[in-house]
Amino acid sequence: MATSNSTVRTLGALAGFVAAVGVLWWGLWFLRLPDGPERMIARIYRLVGADASASLVEQYGLTPITAKLIGAVVAIAVGVGGVWLLLITVNLLVDRLGQRFESIVRPWIFVLPALALLGFYLVYPAVRTITLSFTDRAEGTGFLENYRFAFTDPEMLTAMRNNVLWLVVGTTGAVVIGLLFATLVDRLRREALAKTFIFLPLAISMVGAAVIWRFVYYWRPPGEPQIGLLNGILDFFGKEPFSFFQTAPLNTFALIIIMIWLQTGFAMVILSAAIKGVPDELLEAARIDGASEPQVFARVIVPSIRGSIITVSTTVFIAILKVFDIVFVTTGGKFETDVIANRMFRELIRFRNAGRASALAVILLVAVIPIMVINIRNLRRQGVGA
Repeated sequence: MATSNSTVRTLGALAGFVAAVGVLWWGLWFLRLPDGPERMIARIYRLVGADASASLVEQYGLTPITAKLIGAVVAIAVGVGGVWLLLITVNLLVDRLGQRFESIVRPWIFVLPALALLGFYLVYPAVRTITLSFTDRAEGTGFLENYRFAFTDPEMLTAMRNNVLWLVVGTTGAVVIGLLFATLVDRLRREALAKTFIFLPLAISMVGAAVIWRFVYYWRPPGEPQIGLLNGILDFFGKEPFSFFQTAPLNTFALIIIMIWLQTGFAMVILSAAIKGVPDELLEAARIDGASEPQVFARVIVPSIRGSIITVSTTVFIAILKVFDIVFVTTGGKFETDVIANRMFRELIRFRNAGRASALAVILLVAVIPIMVINIRNLRRQGVGA
C-alpha cells in the first residue's frame, strides 16, 4: 500500500512538472505572437459559443491598450504561476530520489533557474556578439576586418580619442569635485539641504540633462536674440556669441561638463559617508601634532578613504566609458564629438553593419574588465565579500 501511494505521488509530481513546462512553453509562444491576445480572446469566445464576437475580434482585433493589458496579465500569471508550479513539482520529484541523492540534487534545483537566466541574458549575448564581430564582414576581407576598421579608420580614432578624454577628464573631475564638496558640506549646518541640491542632477536622466544643457550652450548667429544661458551672458557684456557645439575640441569638453554635473552628486554622497567614518581621534591627533587643515585632508582623510575613492572612480569610469545619450542628443557625434558607443549605435541602426557594431561592443567589454578586476580587488581589500 505504501509503495502504491509512493508511485501515485511520483506520477502526480511528474504530471505536475510536465504541466508546468507546458504552461511556460505556451506562455513564451503566446508572448512571441504579435496577435496573441486576439487569438486567445477569439478562442475563449468560441468556447462559450459566441462565434459572432470571435469573428469580430479576428477581423478587427483589439485596441492597443487592451492587447497590452492582456499580454501583461498573461506574462505575470504564466511567469509567476508557472515558475511556482515548476519549483513545487520538481521539489516533490527530488523527494522521491531518496536521502542520498536529495542533498546533492536539491541545491541545484534552485540554482539552475538563475544560472539559466544569466546564461540566456548575459553569457549567450556576449558569446554571440564576439562571434558576430569576427564573422559578419564584407566579402573578401580578413578575419579581423571589423577590428582593423575600429583601430585604423580616422573617424573611429577620433571617437576613441574622445573616449579617452571623457574617461580622464570626466572621471577625475567628478571624483575631485565630489570629494571637495563632501569635505566642505560636512562642516555646514544645513548639510542635508546642501547635499540635496548637489545630488539633485543625478535624479535627472542623461537625456534630460543633455536637453537642459543644450539650452545652456544654445547658439544663434550674431545680431539675433540669444536664448542660450552662456551666450546670453556673453551678449549682455557685448561679446560675440560662441558656438560651443561646433568648435572642436572645446565641444567635447563642453559635453564632458554635463557628465561631471551628473556624477558629482553620486561621488559626493559616497565620499561624504566615507569621511564620516574616519575616526575623530585620528584627526585630532594630526591637529595636535601641528598639521594644518589642508595637511589633515591630504595626509589623513584621503589615505583613510582610499578604498571608497577607488570604488567611486571605477563606478564613474564605467558609466563614462558607455556614454551615449549625451552625445546623441546634443551633437549626434558630429563636429568631432563622436564616441565609441554612439558610433556603435550608428553602425548597427543606420548602416546596418552588425559586425562592426559587435566589434565596438567587444572593445567596450574588454575595456571594462580591468576596471572590474580593480574594483573587486579593492572590495576584497576592504573585507567586502571576503
